[in-house]
Amino acid sequence: MSLEKPSVLFVCVHNAGRSQMAAGFLGHLGGDRVEVRSAGSIPGDRVNPVAVEAMKEVGIDIAGRQPKVLTTEAVQASDVVITMGCGDACPVFPGKRYLDWALDDPAGQDVDAVRPIRDAIERRVRTLLAELLPDTA
Repeated sequence: MSLEKPSVLFVCVHNAGRSQMAAGFLGHLGGDRVEVRSAGSIPGDRVNPVAVEAMKEVGIDIAGRQPKVLTTEAVQASDVVITMGCGDACPVFPGKRYLDWALDDPAGQDVDAVRPIRDAIERRVRTLLAELLPDTA
């Protein structure tokens, strides 16, 4: 791995739940050792309040985040692109590493239903971080 810090882009449809939770975990666990982006193919107007609540339970505040539109530039600037149900809306570029995380959408669910999604995201982020930064895991 190069001396530059790895860059990860999390993408879901609304950039309001899964991708925001994933970005929150990677930013929290990876600190300044990794660059974190998130975006959506059809971004919502705000981060899902139930996702905010579920993340607050584990000490991570994502309340101040704003959903962003997925851009070609964001994909090009990222080493790893992780999709979460955005389907064909995600642009594909040669040389990028793509992962698709099949996770339930937290939209419209209560916090009891979102906790297992949050926990699955945390496990996957920890595994990804260990791959990206093997010397620090």
